[in-house]
Amino acid sequence: MTASDTVATASLVRSAGAPRTIRRGIPLTRIITTELRKMFDTRSGFWLMTSIAIMAVVATSAVIVFAADHELTYSSFASAIGIPTTIVLPIIAILSVTDEWSQRSALTTFTLVPGRGRVLAAKAIACITTAVVSVPIAFGVGALGNVIGTSIAGVEPVWNLTASNLLTIGMANLLALQFGFMLGVLIRKSAGAIVAYFVYTFVLPPLTMLLAASQDWFHDLQPWVDYGYAQAQLFDGTLTADQWVHLGVTGVIWLAIPLTAGLAFVLRTEVK
Repeated sequence: MTASDTVATASLVRSAGAPRTIRRGIPLTRIITTELRKMFDTRSGFWLMTSIAIMAVVATSAVIVFAADHELTYSSFASAIGIPTTIVLPIIAILSVTDEWSQRSALTTFTLVPGRGRVLAAKAIACITTAVVSVPIAFGVGALGNVIGTSIAGVEPVWNLTASNLLTIGMANLLALQFGFMLGVLIRKSAGAIVAYFVYTFVLPPLTMLLAASQDWFHDLQPWVDYGYAQAQLFDGTLTADQWVHLGVTGVIWLAIPLTAGLAFVLRTEVK
């Protein structure tokens, strides 16, 4: 036996006797924290996050300055803050999803984490976490504005929103964020998804309202096919049983089905 054969044999013996090292995959919690950090690392993400607090303060100040004394109620402040929050949160979700394709980093991300479903799940959890944190902060700014505004006006503060109202408003914001997430998954381009979101938010509602006002057949059908109309009921307070059904049906049509189609495409398409 030659010296090289002896070395090879010894190497095989050591390899056979040594315990195998099991490499664990990247934990989902680490992927979630990475996605949360990515939301703040980019300039656009940072200012979008900051804009929620800025616009909440601006909206609160506008109510204090321009609202009449009898309009200084908690619902007025919550409504004023809710408008910018509902607009910004879906854009945050869109940018979170489309970042991989807009920045051409999808190949790197899905190479490091081959399970694309885990990456998308982490993005969804990170977006929901952002909403869960930012919405109560916005409510807190509104409450502070109610106290300050009524103190300046010399009137008693009116707390005319119940815990149920706050929960439904928070749910409306969460559904808006999920709609933005769906558009990001379905379109995968930041500009296209944001344009589609603004068309859905600002162009489609006036058209459906006009159609419902002029056509009796659509007036009866609107609660069953207009997701924005059904979702808007959440801002008005507690929903009836029929309104919950309308929200569920329209949510399947406008949210669940497109999201499923987008996820199927992302999981199967070739990343370049």
